[in-house]
Amino acid sequence: MTATLDTAAQPEDARSQAGRTRWWTLLLRDRVATAAAVVLLLVVLATTLGQLLIGDLDTKQNLRATNTPPGFGHGWEFVLGSDALGRSVLARLMVAGGTSLSVAVPAVLISLIVGGAWGMWAGYHRGWRENVSMRVADIILSFPSLLLAVVVLYIFSPSAANIVAVLAIARIPVYLRTARAESAELRGRLFVDAARTFGTRSGAVIVRHIAPVVAPTLLTVATVDFCFVMLAESSLSFLGIGIQPPDVSWGLMVAQGRQYLQTAWWTAVFPGLAIVITTVSATLLASWFRLATDPAQRWRLALPRGRRGRRSAPVLPEVTQ
Repeated sequence: MTATLDTAAQPEDARSQAGRTRWWTLLLRDRVATAAAVVLLLVVLATTLGQLLIGDLDTKQNLRATNTPPGFGHGWEFVLGSDALGRSVLARLMVAGGTSLSVAVPAVLISLIVGGAWGMWAGYHRGWRENVSMRVADIILSFPSLLLAVVVLYIFSPSAANIVAVLAIARIPVYLRTARAESAELRGRLFVDAARTFGTRSGAVIVRHIAPVVAPTLLTVATVDFCFVMLAESSLSFLGIGIQPPDVSWGLMVAQGRQYLQTAWWTAVFPGLAIVITTVSATLLASWFRLATDPAQRWRLALPRGRRGRRSAPVLPEVTQ
């Protein structure tokens, strides 16, 4: 019996290159996920590199061109109109997007790293470590995260650093509970028992054997949680206890433009659309990433688009006798 062992015989660099190629191929096969990834890439580029092109247009006032409607008659900087102080809505969208991302991304990363590491540590060791960790998570989750942020920011001064800190702390239990459940289940697997048998220390077992398996699930949760954190920041700024002027975020732009909805609707609608498009794109990409990282569901992404909704078994490779 001769089986095809070409994949096992390939060098590690060749296998990693093939893995990256399969990831790109799977992404390009899904048009919705590809469009979502392109939209998120454009948002990141516009909010980071765009600020180098606009200069001080986001703060430059022109009282002769207040509430200018969208169009090309007043130059490219006013293609999305101007606000009540004559400032470019397009320029302010770019700067506000950078502010919103600078709050959402660090908050998600902090809660992902702290909660993920804490949950894997508690799930692997079990016992009192797990019980204490779960009780701490229950205490934090007993307070609604948005209400907790409102109370904390009302007591302390509203700032980007305080928003990141309170949202990160409020979202840590989400990752802690997920990582704890995954690592507790992996603790009884044979490859973990084999590592302990050979004398591998607990920290090395978590880093080498448990973390690579738990990471895809945590990254999927983080992608969805990014949408929640961005909406939470926008809600706090809308309520007036988030980002404060002269800084600007998408939520603050909606709050400032709501009083002009009848006369200058674009000052609130365009930042609102930016929030919706960004969060929906992140949600769609998270759905694709969940399927792509699940070995039991990944084969569905390789099917033609018309057959993905049907219940069909995966095609297994043939073994040559």
